[in-house]
Amino acid sequence: MRNSNSLYLNGRSFSEDLTAVLGRPVRLVNDANCLALSEATDGAATGASSVFALVIGTGVGGGIVLSGACLDGAHGIAGEIGHLPLPWPRSDELSPPPCWCGLTGCIESWVSGTGLARAARTEHGLSLSAPEIVAAARAGNPAARVALDAYIDRLGRVLAMVANLLDPEVVVLGGGMSNVAEIYEELPAIVRRHAFSDLWEGRIVPARWGDASGVRGAARLWTRDA
Repeated sequence: MRNSNSLYLNGRSFSEDLTAVLGRPVRLVNDANCLALSEATDGAATGASSVFALVIGTGVGGGIVLSGACLDGAHGIAGEIGHLPLPWPRSDELSPPPCWCGLTGCIESWVSGTGLARAARTEHGLSLSAPEIVAAARAGNPAARVALDAYIDRLGRVLAMVANLLDPEVVVLGGGMSNVAEIYEELPAIVRRHAFSDLWEGRIVPARWGDASGVRGAARLWTRDA
């Protein structure tokens, strides 16, 4: 294992250990790839030849499916945009926060649920969780509304970067922040402002299978070639 945020696992032969304990073969793929596979097969991206899945919860993870198959990459990190820097930073984003990975300003530090809470606290003095910020914004709290708008703008810039790199037909969002309905209304216009093509018409949708989608995708690992 490498690059796990469960640091104890790094450098350990987790797959082999599980195989030995369970007494049966084990296949491991990260959760965002499993989500992408599930949603591309029979979920919100059914029929699309190119799918990018972004999990925006406690952290940020990305997965890619092309023509029905996961793109794992040569080192197993394809799609992991959570530790790229936030694109097109504004002046108030030029002193970025540290990330657990050792870098600063990672996308995960901005567009995860914990990133929303951190930004709202440091920028607006709101000591609220991400769901509480969303609820406060809906209730008319102006600081919470500004914090949520900033979050959506940052997420839109991230997805515009994905559009410029992969140009997927469908972007599927999973994780707790994917349940915030407002983001789907506002993201397309933000992506169009930053994407290289002014004709961008990709779809941004929530995962059809919700929190179960990653598990469903993991089951489908056994229907693809070993």
